[in-house]
This record gives sequence, C-alpha cells and structure tokens, in this order.
Amino acid sequence: MLAVGGERQHGGNDGYDDDPSRHYSWDDTVPQHGNIAAGDVIALWDKKTLLGMSVIEKIDVGSMVKKVYFHEACGKADFKSLKTGDLRWWCNKCEVRFGERRSRDRFTRTYRSHHSRGWQDMAGRLTGQQIRGLCDKPRSQHSMRPARWEKVRAALEEAGATMPAAVTDKARAVIRGGRRPATVQVRDGQGPFRKRLLEDYGEVCAFSGPTPAAALEAAHLYSFADDSEHHDYGGFLLRRDLHRLFDLGHIAVNPETGRLDVGKTVRDYPLYGDLDGRELTVELRTEQRVWLGAHWDKHRAIEEN
Repeated sequence: MLAVGGERQHGGNDGYDDDPSRHYSWDDTVPQHGNIAAGDVIALWDKKTLLGMSVIEKIDVGSMVKKVYFHEACGKADFKSLKTGDLRWWCNKCEVRFGERRSRDRFTRTYRSHHSRGWQDMAGRLTGQQIRGLCDKPRSQHSMRPARWEKVRAALEEAGATMPAAVTDKARAVIRGGRRPATVQVRDGQGPFRKRLLEDYGEVCAFSGPTPAAALEAAHLYSFADDSEHHDYGGFLLRRDLHRLFDLGHIAVNPETGRLDVGKTVRDYPLYGDLDGRELTVELRTEQRVWLGAHWDKHRAIEEN
C-alpha cells in the first residue's frame, strides 16, 4: 500500500486521510479496492522506502459523495500534477500538459483499514525499487499492489529484518491449512488456494487443457495430509476425475520430461489413454518438479507400465 503523505499524487481526487502506523483509507475508485480483507498482511511504503508492516484487524466500510476530477479531452482521471510551468497537469492517457481539471460528484464506497496493534516499524529495510520488484506486477502504478508473502518474507530476512510474530502468525498469503472438527474433515484454506491457482493459470486443466472453472479442482502436488499447508506453487488445477486419478497414482508426471504417464489400470479407457505421453498444458516450475518427482517415485516404483 502506497502512503506518501503530502507527496502522494491525487490527480483524480482530493486525497485520503492516512496514518501509516494506524490506518489506511481508500475507496472503490482504487484498483484492487475490494480484494483486501481482515487478516491480510500489509506493507506500507512511500515510493522511496518501506515504512512498516502489519496485519489488518478490521475494515470500516462506508459511503460518501466525493468530488472526482478528470481531463476533459479524454474523460480519464489518469493524470498527475507538475511542479513547473503554467499548465500544471500531465495526462498519462493523452500524453499532454493541460491547465484545468474538470470535476463531477460521484457516489463512492469508502474503506478504512485498522492495523495499529500489529504495526512493526521497518523504515528503510527495503528500498522502493526492491518493493516494486516484489509485487506481482512490478511495473504497476497502482497504490495497492498484490505481492506474495513468501517473496516479501525472504527479502526482509535477507535484509536482516526480524519478522514480527503478529505478521508471521497471521500471514494470510501463506494460506495456512490444517484440519478442524466438522461433520467431515475439511481442508482449511482450500478455497483461497483454488482462487490463487485460477488467478495464476486461468480456467485450464494442467493435464487436458481449457476446462470450465466449475469442473476444476485445486490439486496438491504433495500429500496435504502430511504437510497441512498450501505451499506457493504447490498445486495445479485439474479436472475432477483427473485429480482423483492423479491422487491415486493412476496418472503421474515424469518430472524430467514434463509428460504424462497414464498407468495400465486406466490406459485402456480412451478418455485417459489419449493423454499418455502428452506434455502438460502449463509450464512447470522448479518447485513443482521436485514435488512431482516425489509423487513419481512413490507411484511408479510399484507399478509396472
């Protein structure tokens, strides 16, 4: 989250009331405005350096009529103020200077996060350039930018920062799993884990290709029962039947070639036999090859093909 006080650019509005160590304000005109929730780990910076980190305790949601500004030529609010010259605004859309903003009233939904309890001052631990590089989209200009917890944690540890317990324990980005009592045992964090995979791969089965989201499941590449945590890059989206066959070892992935190996017990079924020898429809990461290797050793060591 970008919080730079008086230096923060507010071309399209009159700004927000932020206190980095206590609260952060935004509204529904801000990209990612609806993707923040209580329990999220947040890092605040001022373009030049990291200010600190915390965990959101709660978010106040309200509404108001606010004045928003736009460039009359294109109707966009994508512009910034300039420090010199008579024409004080620069439109990023039109790439021209202009003199006056136009305004209109707009009904907006407002948000304010509260995070003072877990606040940890980390001023100067990471530079602005390092923070940009940790974001999912390093070139983004948005004030709220998603980033993976594992990458942020690794960068802070390399910088010698001591991770506060409040942040480490609450890091939602890790999507902590485990099991809890219910009518049946259910996997905690499975929903967010599946959502993350859909964001990473789209509606694509790693074995068979494009598939409606309703038929896709989040498949772990390792034994969740043994690990009880949803690791980053620790899964694929698989069609429901292929997920079951993968878990049972009837379908495996050769970690060296990245090709599917369909076991003899199901190979005579054309729906599955046609997959034998095919390459995956997604690109394999190093972490995934390691887990697929363990799966291969477990199931192909006991099955003759």
